[in-house]
Amino acid sequence: MTAEVQRANVRKAAAALADLAAHHDIVVAHGSGPQVGLLALQATALKDVAPYPLDVISAESIGMIGYLVEQELANALPQGTRLATLLTHIEVDPDDPAFGRPEKPIGQIYDWPEAESARVAHGWAMTEEAPGRWRRVVPSPLPKRIVQMEVIRLLVDAGVVTICVGGGGIPVVRDISGGIQGVEAVIDKDRAAGLLAADLAADAFLMLTDVDAVYLDWGTPHQRPVRAAQPAELAAFVFPPGSMGPKVEAACQFAGTPGRIAGIGRLEDARAILEGKAGTIVKSA
Repeated sequence: MTAEVQRANVRKAAAALADLAAHHDIVVAHGSGPQVGLLALQATALKDVAPYPLDVISAESIGMIGYLVEQELANALPQGTRLATLLTHIEVDPDDPAFGRPEKPIGQIYDWPEAESARVAHGWAMTEEAPGRWRRVVPSPLPKRIVQMEVIRLLVDAGVVTICVGGGGIPVVRDISGGIQGVEAVIDKDRAAGLLAADLAADAFLMLTDVDAVYLDWGTPHQRPVRAAQPAELAAFVFPPGSMGPKVEAACQFAGTPGRIAGIGRLEDARAILEGKAGTIVKSA
């Protein structure tokens, strides 16, 4: 997670997105799980300062990644293209059961002794993602409302390539006076991006990652890709809650409206996914 590696990865993403933007209007969301975990870990190094809460750390990571995405997109798109990055508040339910059931992985991968040491030192909940690979998990409530939705619409309608809902957005709740307050959580980026796509009445919703498709029986000798499915068909299968599960859930929810398509696949296949030539395509009959 060095700055150089992050910039190089964002530059690759910008090239794929610029290819899409040549023929389509795009709105860009991004994740920040590893960066949130890194900043949270760095915050524990200062013994005289209480660690920042997750909502503040989320804002830090979203600003950092948004800066890189906007800069590299500006370099990849035609000169004069208008771009904007918006730190986005997303309202969640303070009574969401996710607050009592942490399952969203963030940060680095630990072996068991490191994971146990972090659990004892910081009180973090840990989960074993794969044999011998442990990560911190935090609450991940469902996104209910994008607070700045009208601002996003203004930007999009004005032809601005908008980068928003980064990292799943900054989780907030309403207090008794109607004001907003941050909470200790990380919203899943795919669920938040799906809400954004639906609110914008987008035609397509692409979740671009490092896996070429959704797989059934992933990690077994019988694993096989799903190339096309209707929402009800794909929703009948169970996928890992911290990774592919939210992507499938968001895809099925978005594509449940006729005329919309959702796609999941590799970043470099973005155009091919949109054209139905790669990845997993989810759409109603």
